[in-house]
Amino acid sequence: MATKQRGRPRSFDRETALEQAMKAFWEHGYEAVSISDLTRAMDIKAPSLYAAFGDKRTLFEEAIEAYVRDYGVFTMKALVEAPTARSAADRLLHRAAVSHTLPGMPRGCMIISAATNCTEQSAEVVAALKERRNQVVAFIESRIAADVAAGVLPADTDAHALAVYTGAVLQGMSQQARDGADRATLEAVAGVAMQAWPRESAGEGAGEAGPEEVTSGRGA
Repeated sequence: MATKQRGRPRSFDRETALEQAMKAFWEHGYEAVSISDLTRAMDIKAPSLYAAFGDKRTLFEEAIEAYVRDYGVFTMKALVEAPTARSAADRLLHRAAVSHTLPGMPRGCMIISAATNCTEQSAEVVAALKERRNQVVAFIESRIAADVAAGVLPADTDAHALAVYTGAVLQGMSQQARDGADRATLEAVAGVAMQAWPRESAGEGAGEAGPEEVTSGRGA
């Protein structure tokens, strides 16, 4: 005998509501978005929000995962799939120029901008996003170090400094997008940034990302 479902059926689409919450956090940041802001954006009542998503912090964490899945996946794809560290950085920065300027979406990167200027009560939120950003820099550094060891990059390459530099450019591009920079400008910035990278040994790697590799938007 089937167990009768308790409670009233949900009257809204959960994924659509989550998408709207993600956009609110992405645009305005964690602390600036109130529960009333979220219920308006999600078009639901506060009891439905709590029942479906828990508290604001839990909703934010789920929104971050949705962002990574649908809009930020290009980061690790670029770092993992590119044949060399240099080509990985090139793909990462050029794809960021696309992701940071998607039409109809908030500008910049949610991982970079959603927890700035937070108070002490949001310290755990700040720390969680900081850890995500640091992981990207650490992964870039590991790829650079591996290429140095393999002779792909010059032996005197400073893997840590170059990785931090690339992370700084990535984060700066996000802020520039929020300040109004368009895709073409950010792609030009990416090109300039790659000039600071040492050249690879002849015959190593597969070169830098071509235009066909950086034109996709959501989930690129």
